[in-house]
Amino acid sequence: MSIDNNNLIYRKLDHNDMELFIKLRLDFINEFHKDIDKAEKEKLTASVKSYFDRHINTNEFIGIVCEYNKNAVSTAFLIVDEWVPNRKFINGKVATLLNVFTYPEYRKNGIGANVIKRLLDEAKKEKISMIDLRATKDGENIYRMLGFSEPEDKSMRLIIKDE
Repeated sequence: MSIDNNNLIYRKLDHNDMELFIKLRLDFINEFHKDIDKAEKEKLTASVKSYFDRHINTNEFIGIVCEYNKNAVSTAFLIVDEWVPNRKFINGKVATLLNVFTYPEYRKNGIGANVIKRLLDEAKKEKISMIDLRATKDGENIYRMLGFSEPEDKSMRLIIKDE
């Protein structure tokens, strides 16, 4: 799709964007998990709404959305945390980049990279020292172009089931 860059609007998500936030998060999840049923979607919706209510007006969450002709076409989120400082993040402020998502018909126009650049600008304003992310194969080149690299330590994960 040919995009008129003059009609692209990048902005931070705010307290008025709950429905948009929920839609963007669920569309992102659906991109990778097509098997979500109605019950799970309802549970996710309630949980995402609760997250939004608790974090949208804090310095722990930054969301950027790109709109084209008044429609959201791309987004990314930054979750900010504070760790015990070390040599790599002396002030302890770290973040995780997640939910990097551009609707398929708008991909390959640099919009996702521009959304991330705006998040990186916000991270600098907030004096964040380190940003982690989990990249898909499709996104690796964009992240490398923006300065991300693979850490020397191996990432591991434990999923604790909610029973």
